[in-house]
Amino acid sequence: MNKVLFVASECYPLVKTGGLADVIGALPLALAGDGVDARVLLPAYPEVCERLTEAEALPLPGGKVLGQDGRLLAATTEEGLKVWALDVPAFFARVGNPYVGPNGHDWPDNHLRFAALSRVAADIAAQGVGRWRPQLLHIHDWQAGLVPAYLSADEIDLPTLFTIHNIAFQGVFPAAEITRLGLPGRYYHRDLTEFWGQISFLKAGIAMSSKVSTVSPTYARELESAEFGWGLDGLIRHRQADMCGILNGIDAGVWDPANDPLIAAPYSAEKPAAKARNKEALQERLGLEKDSEAPLFCVVSRLTQQKGMDLLLENLPQLLWRGGQLAVLGSGEADLEAGFREAAFNNPGRVATVIGYNEPLSHLLQAGADAIVIPSRYEPCGLTQLYGLRYGTLPLVSRTGGLADTIIDANAAAVQAGTATGFQFAPVTPERLRHTLDRAFDLWGDRKAWRAARRAAMQTDFGWSASARLYRNLYRRMLKEARQKKMGETR
Repeated sequence: MNKVLFVASECYPLVKTGGLADVIGALPLALAGDGVDARVLLPAYPEVCERLTEAEALPLPGGKVLGQDGRLLAATTEEGLKVWALDVPAFFARVGNPYVGPNGHDWPDNHLRFAALSRVAADIAAQGVGRWRPQLLHIHDWQAGLVPAYLSADEIDLPTLFTIHNIAFQGVFPAAEITRLGLPGRYYHRDLTEFWGQISFLKAGIAMSSKVSTVSPTYARELESAEFGWGLDGLIRHRQADMCGILNGIDAGVWDPANDPLIAAPYSAEKPAAKARNKEALQERLGLEKDSEAPLFCVVSRLTQQKGMDLLLENLPQLLWRGGQLAVLGSGEADLEAGFREAAFNNPGRVATVIGYNEPLSHLLQAGADAIVIPSRYEPCGLTQLYGLRYGTLPLVSRTGGLADTIIDANAAAVQAGTATGFQFAPVTPERLRHTLDRAFDLWGDRKAWRAARRAAMQTDFGWSASARLYRNLYRRMLKEARQKKMGETR
């Protein structure tokens, strides 16, 4: 059985700010049935410690980390996920968002906090924990990007897979900090960590890992372009031979309308009638008019321009004029939060806005809405559209990244063939979104066609099994290449 250490900054259900947590919480469990013994290393934020009350305290493999005392909290979650939480109070004993302080700005020592995560991962790779030592490290996003640098500096030869979940978040810090991170000065180099006169943790992960993956095939191709590469497109093209895109999946146990305790009534593709009861419950909860004839659109998203929320606000008059309702759950940029609050105030009974994040409400939104709007300017994979498919809430998406890979547009041919599962549009402009909203209303007017699309959506399988097999095969290929390399070096 292959032993793989996952290194990430969040993991559902212990701590979550976005889709990364869902992936880290689900993929290792999916791999367990494919001959992979996976463990997860993540920071022990206060909310993680609260959920790991029966954890066993273990010493750090390296004694201290970046000069700070700490320990590992070893536990198995109710779901069966084996985790090590890195408990370094100086870095992680902070209530609230894992990355942002109470002033709304990033914690000024984020480079030290997440370098500590990478440093301990490298120590586990070198020494193991108890009798368990990884054969391969699967590291995620910039917060774990220095793992291969520490491995290299310590001359630890283990394969590493670096997964880019969102290249826009790069972990960029002043170059002078390189020595505080415990790395030799030579690692501040244009081929390793240097990025426009600073250090980029993300660049380090891309440049120094054995292989690189991202979370959808289309996003993998998009990253090679200047438009989507965020200054790293040249490096991505350079590493093209070691790059692949593997779609994220969803936890079909957590997201299952037939067995979801967080919704008003269970339903399925075969027995969809109770979805109407969830719509009524959602309308009642959010103060929307109880109108079964009005298509109810929802948003579960960060309220940012990247997510295209400004385009939706611009098209809200059209959505309301055509008789629709809108329910919004999310937080983000202040002007967009204010815009959706104002829309709810000016359109009582037609628009509802909840600022913040609420996991139970997100389930009811997926169950109660008729369509979910995701007009992102870029989207590495996206999970909310997959939840929408699972719940028969037709996704209306821009044609980018994983959105393009997962939704079959309701064009005339797909509708006639019964294969449509949602709506796609491109380019990402207000006009194209308006046209696609009109197409959604037109399909809503043909209830038989809408029900057929809903059924096709709910029958789509985007669980983790297929993607887990792809990761398992990639791990095995990497381990085989590592063995061959070692054999070649010893001849």
